[in-house]
Amino acid sequence: MVTTAPDTRLLDAFDRCDRCGAQAYVRVVLSSGGELLFCAHHGRAHSDKLEQVALSIQDNSDQIG
Repeated sequence: MVTTAPDTRLLDAFDRCDRCGAQAYVRVVLSSGGELLFCAHHGRAHSDKLEQVALSIQDNSDQIG
């Protein structure tokens, strides 16, 4: 079995929200494997549920500006 460390680089303009396609500022690494990217809006809107299934959540929404 090969495992990789979660990606922790800052998200940039090429990273897009899986929900709406806007620029992603939140990366969610799922405990079941895989990752999801969200804009700040959808990251906040789904934060309660995401915290239940996440191995880690990287929030770069402080970079909005």
